[in-house]
Amino acid sequence: MTPPDAHSSVPRTWRKPPFIANPLLRYGLIIIAVVYLVWAFGSLPFNWARISEGLPRAARIFSGGFPPNLERYELLLTGFKESFQIAILATLLGVFLSIPFAVMAARNIAPMPIYVIGRAVIIVSRSFHPVIVAILFVAAVGFGPLAGILTLTLYSIGFVGKLLAEEIEEIDWGQVEAMKAAGAGYVAILFYAVFPQILPRQVGLSMYQLDSNLRASAVVGIVGAGGIGGTLMNAFGRYDYDFAFAILLIIIAVILLSEGISGWVRKKIW
Repeated sequence: MTPPDAHSSVPRTWRKPPFIANPLLRYGLIIIAVVYLVWAFGSLPFNWARISEGLPRAARIFSGGFPPNLERYELLLTGFKESFQIAILATLLGVFLSIPFAVMAARNIAPMPIYVIGRAVIIVSRSFHPVIVAILFVAAVGFGPLAGILTLTLYSIGFVGKLLAEEIEEIDWGQVEAMKAAGAGYVAILFYAVFPQILPRQVGLSMYQLDSNLRASAVVGIVGAGGIGGTLMNAFGRYDYDFAFAILLIIIAVILLSEGISGWVRKKIW
């Protein structure tokens, strides 16, 4: 008779289970994905002659960017100042306006007609890239920072509103029930049972949205919505690659600095 602990010394190895348990389905999906990739690359109209001709031009552009030219730093500072103003104003307006839409889009605290309206606003806000929205606002209100502020405000409403609505739907419902049992009204429940639970998330989303708007403000400026993007586009148009490269380096430095500041603020808050 084999002792109970006879096999206890045999080493046991753990293997990660496959993502799809059925091997036929798993390998079938892999084959379909490979076939699709081959078909997609084969059907796209790549102009290899033009690509080969563009490589020397790309080399001239990159070689012309060294060393970066910071002689026109006044123009650089003016563009970045406008980008900061656009990003900060758009973040404040977007976060402020996203709160009521998030409440409207939370299924657990909003009736169905209000929920549909809130979700529709958030979906429309998130449906288009900021560059497309910036083109529309530039056509509507003209060139300048106002178009950039409106664009990034709409972008902020869609992003922050969606995540806040999902956060509201996951709150602890016990606090809401306690407020209802005490006879509190709808507004009091929001301020004393709902908002305190989502406040840490709101602060984190606001900091992230400010970082995102700083990056986006440089992009929407390319289509005339103000900020450093317009200066960058003009530099490329004048073939001032050294000045354009300096702008790109400053954009990277500013984003790195904002990431560090936002991380420090989040640590201080939590």
